[in-house]
Amino acid sequence: MTLRLLAVHAHPDDESSKGAATSARYVAEGVEVLVVSCTGGERGDVLNPSFGRPSATAEEMLGIRREEMAAAARALGIQHRWLGFVDSGLPEGDPLPPLPDGSFATLPLEVASAPLVELVRAFRPHVMTTYDPQGGYPHPDHIKCHDVSVEAFRAAADPSRYPGAGAPWKVAKLYYNHDFSTARVRALHEAMTGRGLLSPYAQWLDRVEDVRLEERPVTTKVRVDGYYESRDAALRAHASQIDPEGFFFAVPRDLEAEVWPHEDFELAASRVATTLPEDDLFAGIDPVQDDDASQAAMPLEVPVAGEEDNA
Repeated sequence: MTLRLLAVHAHPDDESSKGAATSARYVAEGVEVLVVSCTGGERGDVLNPSFGRPSATAEEMLGIRREEMAAAARALGIQHRWLGFVDSGLPEGDPLPPLPDGSFATLPLEVASAPLVELVRAFRPHVMTTYDPQGGYPHPDHIKCHDVSVEAFRAAADPSRYPGAGAPWKVAKLYYNHDFSTARVRALHEAMTGRGLLSPYAQWLDRVEDVRLEERPVTTKVRVDGYYESRDAALRAHASQIDPEGFFFAVPRDLEAEVWPHEDFELAASRVATTLPEDDLFAGIDPVQDDDASQAAMPLEVPVAGEEDNA
């Protein structure tokens, strides 16, 4: 049996900044990895000052980001699918303006979830990854991505839900990404300053202290220090968004490998027995067990971490 991982993200480039080295590692180990981008990222700005053009229309940005996503997928060795929804943009102002009509974050949950449920049933992943209930940070599309992923995790297993979207499939485990955890950032910051290097994280940590964000639990640490090259190539592929001289590349890779050689995840729900802490997203999943037997043995409903945050 080939193991399968489905990583659900809000925009193109999110897959390269969140769990990318984990994706590259599992591809190298023979796992089928499929990344889903819920939106086209067309309302994003050009963020790389060396990109060569300061701005682009939404239509132009959609084309740019499709090309960038294809290059990032090649760098990671992953499969990729678009869900086809429209980027909601990041509202600014006080009070915040309403989101654009018809954008991803404004859609009813079942409308936004239906294509992902169909994809889960077709791809039949053993593991899904997505964002925590706050979206990792409070972008409306990231929060919607969490909601849609949890809905798909549950509903894809239930034959009474989303009829006509394919045969039911129970995903064994659901994880939240934790790439920008305060613990990781603080450890890298202290290591940088300890070497006499300028840390890119000082202002970030000041903001975290100001708002006193609650740190979510890490249950699973996947070792990835052999896959930084693939991750970095994927980041650079998103040339409109990622400055090759900027934040993501400021930490020397030997220091990163010494201080934080893993990517972190929170086990949100599991339909199979596992022991925490873990070092593998597929812990507890028998790779030689028959799929039909596995499906019959797994429960339909399992706890999902952090549901109180959405209450």
